[in-house]
Amino acid sequence: MAKGLARDFGARGITVNVVQPGPTDTDMNPSDGPLKDVMHSFMAIKRHATGAEIAGLVAYLAGPEASIITGAAYSIDGGFAA
Repeated sequence: MAKGLARDFGARGITVNVVQPGPTDTDMNPSDGPLKDVMHSFMAIKRHATGAEIAGLVAYLAGPEASIITGAAYSIDGGFAA
């Protein structure tokens, strides 16, 4: 879908990208929660992401430095899906 939308909107200067976060420290999924050890066992970087780390990627993709990036999917999951 992101690739198709990127082609549809690219001529208008609109970029379309996907951010796929993995385990992220939130109130609903705390980094010290009961499933921490199970989740971290699948990860290359054995910790939850912070909200600031996810926001940093989103801010970069929304900024002028990434104006040529479109139709891409970014996993920010500490290697959970690797």
